[in-house]
Amino acid sequence: MSIFKRLRDLTMSNINAIIDKAEDPIKMTDQYIRDMQEDLEDAEKAVAAQIAIEKKFKQLYEEQEALVKKREEQAHTAARAQNMDLARRALEEKKAAEEKMVEYKASYDQNKASADNLRGKLDEMRKQLTQMKNKRETLVARYNAAKAQTEINKALNGFSSDTASAGMKRMEEKMMQMEAQAEASNEMSSKGKSLDEEFEKLGKDAAVEDELAALMKQYENKN
Repeated sequence: MSIFKRLRDLTMSNINAIIDKAEDPIKMTDQYIRDMQEDLEDAEKAVAAQIAIEKKFKQLYEEQEALVKKREEQAHTAARAQNMDLARRALEEKKAAEEKMVEYKASYDQNKASADNLRGKLDEMRKQLTQMKNKRETLVARYNAAKAQTEINKALNGFSSDTASAGMKRMEEKMMQMEAQAEASNEMSSKGKSLDEEFEKLGKDAAVEDELAALMKQYENKN
């Protein structure tokens, strides 16, 4: 698979469509970010290699260009010295250097164009990766909000005012039942006193009445 396939296939619109169908869009987004990061690293290596080739041909071209200039100057020097053979050799090497210079210049131009094209794609990949990372932050917030809303709706579906009213009514009936049982228990306790207890209470009441009558009689004599 080409290292730039991700760039062609995973456009933002395609990513959005896939995320919409994913069961867990956060995990899916994280996976795409990891994949894009790996592709970006591969692309950076490929661009670096292409730039190295570009620079190599540039160096070869410039070397031949300098050699052409040097041999031309040497040919003129030999001609001034009337050394025809030396001048001829200088011109022959100048011609060979010119041919290599043209060849290296063409290779340099071709590889520079390829490197520039790869640089542009690399910048686009970096831009898409940044967009995806930014999109992830928004997606996480939306996902968490939707998840919370789903949980709330689920809870509300199992809860209604009718259910609450019915529950409260049952509690009131239960309370009334408990109060009635307490009152009945109290009455049973009063009715359940023994005969001795009744006479004892009667005796206590008579003693109080006798003491009260004696007290009243004491003050009647003083009046």
